[in-house]
Amino acid sequence: MGLDAASVGSGSIQRIIRLRMKGLGIPDATAYRELLSRSRAEWDELVEAVVVTETWFFRDPEAFGVVVEAARACPSGSTLRVLTIPCSSGEEPYSLAIALRDADISAERVRIDAVDISSRALDRAKSAIYGRNSFRGKDLSYRERYFRSTKDGFVLQPEIRNCVKFIEGNLLNSNFAAGLHSYDFIFCRNLLIYFDRPTQQMALETLDALLAPSGVLFVGPAEQPLALEHGFVSANYSKAFACRRAGAARHLQEAVEDWRTPSPTPVSFSHVPASTSGAGKALDLARPRRVQSEELPTADLETARQLADAGRLQDAAAICERYLESDADSAPGWYLMGLIRDARGDSGAVDCYRKALYLKPDHYETLLQMAMWLQKNGDPARARTFKARAERAKPSLANSEGEMQRIRYE
Repeated sequence: MGLDAASVGSGSIQRIIRLRMKGLGIPDATAYRELLSRSRAEWDELVEAVVVTETWFFRDPEAFGVVVEAARACPSGSTLRVLTIPCSSGEEPYSLAIALRDADISAERVRIDAVDISSRALDRAKSAIYGRNSFRGKDLSYRERYFRSTKDGFVLQPEIRNCVKFIEGNLLNSNFAAGLHSYDFIFCRNLLIYFDRPTQQMALETLDALLAPSGVLFVGPAEQPLALEHGFVSANYSKAFACRRAGAARHLQEAVEDWRTPSPTPVSFSHVPASTSGAGKALDLARPRRVQSEELPTADLETARQLADAGRLQDAAAICERYLESDADSAPGWYLMGLIRDARGDSGAVDCYRKALYLKPDHYETLLQMAMWLQKNGDPARARTFKARAERAKPSLANSEGEMQRIRYE
């Protein structure tokens, strides 16, 4: 699978293996390993037990809006191709199909392929029956339009189900791309965080090979720095966490007619609130060179966030440090410094998160990021504690910082 054991917690995997051994009546790990070496069926069972399938409809919805605008602008007679991987139980590709239908875009204008390694998740996706946990957020009007309530759950209408083609596959297989097309949009959100560095490189190379010349890759909020490290650049769509190839057509408007002008707002770190100082500054985010300290703009969080979003993590860290020198009691400042250090692979990120929580114990984003950090570093029990704290902090955050884009923990 390419799974980094630390990303879901080695202890969690050990418990899963012990449960498999107990269920099969196998006395020790050596015997179970021997079974795995000769039984594809048992490998499949282990994969099903380990994969993370948490998802819901219209998660991070800004990305769907980008595809809708592309479909509107696409010349008559042409077709946009979209890939979602992993698609889990289908909520993501079906969300896109619903967004397109709400925009009165014909199903023939867009092809949606959805891939997952889990055959059981795909079976759930094809059945298209969902419980209440798949519907989150305040606006659930789409559920009334496209689902039928039954005793078994909410059943999706066939007209939406027929818009998506589901495929079982493993992104890391050498023949994964065989038979697949060049895609205008690829959704690969919250998968890379579960891989180690070499596997992330392999996955991004495969995604790059599947991406059309002017295509857009959507990743998770914590994954955009990974993509930037591997040669992608920000596509500059607000809150969509979108990347494109460096040197490719800057926006899809160069490939289709009458494309809308994308928002210049950087996306990856946009959940960090801006400070008032330095507001409205124009930054030269494209400069790859390392700027000298005297060239750095005024130390404010908005500037640091923009630089981080452009992949200039060293410059962003320098500005954030200067900001914290003048305001050491800023929880958002310590949180942003933690994100920057996290993106650079610096283990000191957790110290920044702790300082942010010391200053503001109910800081929602930091609580989620701490949960993710602990999960990735083999402490799922404490991760659950921080996740629960985040859930309790969520209502007050929604009232006071409702415009803040949230990093969601899986």
